[in-house]
Amino acid sequence: MRATRVMTSALLAGAALFASAGAAAADGPSPSASRSAEEAPTEAGTGFRTATPVEQGQKATADASTGDYLYWQVPAGAGQNVTAKAVVRLPEAASRHGAATWRLDVFDGLRRRQACASGEPAERAGQQAAEVTLTCTLRTVRPWSERWADDPLPGAYYLRVTVTDVPDEDLGLPVKAEVQATAKDAGGARAEGGELAPLHAAAVTEPDSGWNGGWWSGRWGWTVGGAVLGALAAVGGYTLTRHPRGRA
Repeated sequence: MRATRVMTSALLAGAALFASAGAAAADGPSPSASRSAEEAPTEAGTGFRTATPVEQGQKATADASTGDYLYWQVPAGAGQNVTAKAVVRLPEAASRHGAATWRLDVFDGLRRRQACASGEPAERAGQQAAEVTLTCTLRTVRPWSERWADDPLPGAYYLRVTVTDVPDEDLGLPVKAEVQATAKDAGGARAEGGELAPLHAAAVTEPDSGWNGGWWSGRWGWTVGGAVLGALAAVGGYTLTRHPRGRA
């Protein structure tokens, strides 16, 4: 009976740890709810220094001219997979003279262009197209990196939208751009140790999970699970090996 009680206690303790961890991860404010209550930016910068700050999940718009360079900056924390999306609404087809190629580039806080792990960062829009959509999903942001590496690191990321190939006659025609950056937790499989100060992040808001990720990860799950299994193994071993005592 005693062994059964110990085993039951171990199971309940493990369940309580998992439940409290899940509640801690879920109790944070909803990013979409907080973003919707804020006024979204309606302009873009013309360079890195004037890039307009945008929070994760927030949509920003800007009226511009074909040929302009449009810049925004967004935050990204360790352990996040960030996806940037840009939609450019093009001038009326009757006013255009041919197809044009639009591009979305993403730079880190050191202004290094980051490669897209997936997405379509460049698209050629035909003369009759009404809009063009560009996407770029970055590699998982790491909490630290070697100096020579080009890994994504915590901090500000710059989004740049521009046209790279367009008839000269179409330069200056009005366009409307919309950008949004969303982030997902990469999970315990990508959890790493280490901590790094965010790169050039003074103008952007820290992500909800922090610059170096939240405290809960898959590693905690394995740790808690291992502790529970270890306790059960110990109780089982004790039960199998103990010798019954005879009555005096």
